[in-house]
Amino acid sequence: MIQPALPLDGGCRCGRVRFRLNAAPMLTMVCHCKGCQRMTGSAYSLSALAASEAFEVAAGEPVLGGMKASPKHHHCPDCMSWVFTRMDDAPHLVNVRATLFDDTDWFRPYMATCAAEKLAWVEVPVARSFDGFPGMEDYPALLQGYATAQKVP
Repeated sequence: MIQPALPLDGGCRCGRVRFRLNAAPMLTMVCHCKGCQRMTGSAYSLSALAASEAFEVAAGEPVLGGMKASPKHHHCPDCMSWVFTRMDDAPHLVNVRATLFDDTDWFRPYMATCAAEKLAWVEVPVARSFDGFPGMEDYPALLQGYATAQKVP
């Protein structure tokens, strides 16, 4: 794993919405669910989970997109890029679309969610994989596993 240089800046396709992450992500992931496939128009979504206090929208005003229910998917109002997600039941966390960071060389997904829904040809190397979403009881070990993996030179 590669440590990202901080802060991590990023933005939507058109540049109207810019954001900054002031602390390293807590976890990185790939999601194979049908919702992510349809929102990205691709095989999966890639994201970095971070503490809300470490995340800031630096420019622009994101709007709600997707299904507009929980979780809340925030998009650029112009290019409609899916920028980040907030979960009503975990307001202390934000899930940032990893492909929107200016520097993505550090990114490697640590875990996969909804692997039971992945397209048959997709192979993504991850340390942990779940057929659905992991339970809340799984997160302490996932966070520790990711932190440990990040310390490997």
